Amino acid sequence: MAKKNTVLIRFLSTAETGFFYVHKKNPKKTLKKLSFRKYDPRVRKHVVFNEAKIK
Repeated sequence: MAKKNTVLIRFLSTAETGFFYVHKKNPKKTLKKLSFRKYDPRVRKHVVFNEAKIK
C-alpha cells in the first residue's frame, strides 16, 4: 500500500492563546513552513498562525 501524500499540521496562534487550526499539507510540494492570518476567537482578532507539529 502506498504512503499518503498529505500530512496533518497544526497552525498555532501567535497571540499565545493556545488556539489552533488543523490543516492538510503535502510536504513534498511545500517545503517552507506556512503561516496564515486567521481569526482567533479568544482575542477576537485576526492574528498570524504559524505551522507547528501535531503532538
